[in-house]
Amino acid sequence: MPIENERKFVLGQDGELEGQLAKMPGVARNFLRQAYLDSSGVRIRSIEADGKTDHVFTYKRMVEGQVVEIETGLSVIDFKRLWTQRKETLQKVRYSWNEGHFHWDVDFFKRDDGSTYFAMAEVEMPEEDTEPPPLPARLSAHLLGTAPAGDQRFTSKRLADQAHATALLADISRKGRIE
Repeated sequence: MPIENERKFVLGQDGELEGQLAKMPGVARNFLRQAYLDSSGVRIRSIEADGKTDHVFTYKRMVEGQVVEIETGLSVIDFKRLWTQRKETLQKVRYSWNEGHFHWDVDFFKRDDGSTYFAMAEVEMPEEDTEPPPLPARLSAHLLGTAPAGDQRFTSKRLADQAHATALLADISRKGRIE
């Protein structure tokens, strides 16, 4: 089973991190448009990188305390058909790289005008790992807090709601931590 084992880190938005990541060697940049359908755990996504667009269908489900994630490619036509059935949508710019046996993504959630309303890093860990690795040095100065494992407030689906994301970020900034 493809088990998702990740931890999330909320990042401050100083307007500089995205530009820094874009210039770093070995860091890939993707633009994602993502929609959640009316069935629980189902999303579709378009991923634009290097002049090419891929479309992906994803199913996620909690099974025995672990998240099973299954992804498969979609044709453009099927993506467009399913897009008409969307509920929540979001767009984000993602920067990705591998560091040791960990995979890092930094997502900048975007408004329609291209401005960022929320920034978050996540690390994909081997299934057997229970503790996240230290935050990479390139991110540590931007850390606002580590999201508790499995905290639904930090799912992309919840962060697609800009009002929720803005209120969550304000709460974290005001308290100086994630509660």
